Amino acid sequence: MDIVIPLFEHFEPLDAIGPYEILAYVPGAAVRFVTAEPGLVRDALGSLPVNVPTRYSEVERCDVLLIPGGGSFQTMVDDPAFLGWVRQIHAGTRFTTSVCTGSLVLGAAGLLDGLTATTHWGAADELASYGAVYTPERVVRHDRVITSAGVSSGIDMAVRLAALLTDEVTAQAIQLYTEYDPQPPFDTGSVAKAPAEVLERARRMG
Repeated sequence: MDIVIPLFEHFEPLDAIGPYEILAYVPGAAVRFVTAEPGLVRDALGSLPVNVPTRYSEVERCDVLLIPGGGSFQTMVDDPAFLGWVRQIHAGTRFTTSVCTGSLVLGAAGLLDGLTATTHWGAADELASYGAVYTPERVVRHDRVITSAGVSSGIDMAVRLAALLTDEVTAQAIQLYTEYDPQPPFDTGSVAKAPAEVLERARRMG
């Protein structure tokens, strides 16, 4: 089972590494990262360069395509060759997925036209500009297209995807092994719950 995650400069680290941690435990799965040109790819926070050895153009098909977000989404949506590759790969995937602003890439590739989809709350209007209908749900599935909201939601998506690729017991075992049992210290993890002061501070982080 071939799972491919494209990485470009300024990717959001947890968007990619969170799902990777989960999906790498799927029996028979191999997760690999690809990019435009082999070499070091820097994350959005600046301290986690990843050496990516494979060009995305070398990949002709895969079982799962997972597009992470972060500042890298702009590079991807501005690259017609990459968007063409996304459409080509999507034609043969079992699942095409995104985390955070990665959904804007799926939208730019024309894969979300008329569909409800999710993304980071700060990119809701931009997602709508690509023909999708934004919903604040954490994970949204339409057949084999799955979008997830901001950053940490990629882990939720990956656990659900693990169940679809195998079975629920296997996915639950992966969840247990990674001890994914969220108990956040504050109940401010969504726009609907956050006080105005917290929302304003968060807007300045982007």
